[in-house]
Amino acid sequence: MEKLVERFLNYVKIDTESDPNSDTCPSTKKQFNLAKVLVDELTEMGLKDVSLDDNGYIMAVLPSNIEKKAPVIGFIAHMDTSPDTTGKNVNPQIVKNYDGGDIVLNKNKNIVLSPKDFPELEIYEGEDIITTDGTTLLGADDKAGVAEIMTAMEYLTSNPDIKHGTIKVGFTPDEEIGRGADEFDVEKFDADFAYTIDGGQVGEIEYENFNAALAKVTINGRNVHPGTAKNKMVNSITIAMQLNSMLPKNEVPEYTEGYEGFFHLNKIKGNVNQTNLEYIIRDHDKDKFEDKKKTMERIAKFINDSIEGCIIELDIKDQYYNMTEKIEPVMHIVETAQKAIKEIGIEPITMPIRGGTDGARLSYMGLPCPNIFAGGHNFHGRYEYVPIGSMKKAVETILKIIELYAQ
Repeated sequence: MEKLVERFLNYVKIDTESDPNSDTCPSTKKQFNLAKVLVDELTEMGLKDVSLDDNGYIMAVLPSNIEKKAPVIGFIAHMDTSPDTTGKNVNPQIVKNYDGGDIVLNKNKNIVLSPKDFPELEIYEGEDIITTDGTTLLGADDKAGVAEIMTAMEYLTSNPDIKHGTIKVGFTPDEEIGRGADEFDVEKFDADFAYTIDGGQVGEIEYENFNAALAKVTINGRNVHPGTAKNKMVNSITIAMQLNSMLPKNEVPEYTEGYEGFFHLNKIKGNVNQTNLEYIIRDHDKDKFEDKKKTMERIAKFINDSIEGCIIELDIKDQYYNMTEKIEPVMHIVETAQKAIKEIGIEPITMPIRGGTDGARLSYMGLPCPNIFAGGHNFHGRYEYVPIGSMKKAVETILKIIELYAQ
């Protein structure tokens, strides 16, 4: 436990924020700073074939110590943190024996983590919790997963009497900007299946995720001096407002849950001449996903046809698909994870991901890869936290899965 926490606190202090505006891989060179630390640690532990390629992908092997044939299992986590909130100068705090009340993250700025806003905090009364200092994200997404995999591997190498098949370890860059699997060499990794350790609350296991697309909208208007603008000006800003108002009002993240999909406007920038909008489109159901994309196309066409002088350019690109199609033929990997979670004394929470992971992409690349909890909450922001007990249970889950497949 002590080494797990020490490892995690060390990792989160290394800035690995990814950059969606970069066209390199990894998107930021600073991700190599953590990668090199991990390579050194994996080598010290005695794992074999430890490699770090030019794109920032780490792979390593823990060879089997049993004679009988067992499946080759992979465990994968990502090293980067979200660009939504800074990951620079992370100053984690440990709240000992949480009393169930408000946690003051930053007294000077009056930033408080409260169960009134985040009621799931109450689950962890009496536990030790790692939080931010209120000025950055924490980076439990997914450095908790990285630390948990590393700790599990160290446990196995330190206890060679524990029987296990061949284990593959993979750490990826740029997951937070949707490119974590872009250069992942599935053939080199050579596992029968894998698990991403990248989920939230203790006990979670997910093998269903959103189908996802990114929609970029460019609205070209026509600027004329407002004093003489009648019947001449085409204001791209107001057209952007019209376009957004024509989308289904309740199909947005703040009004949806479970399997319900949404349109999410997450960027807007513009002036009279030109306005740019960026939407993410999400739905678990493939047909509804396709309908959402067609809805955006119909709205863009309607406005183009009805407003003279307006040109809307719409670029929609699929990002990833629901992994369930690739997991269901090998459901034993989910059932074994559920059994492992039960055997360490937790009730598994099987639920759809309202997002995506490297595992979704990897599943379509030939590596079935459901997702297991890493223990964190409130990812991507200053209210992010992770209970230490949840991290320990994630390590135990990894070890139990390995044990079950070796039996």
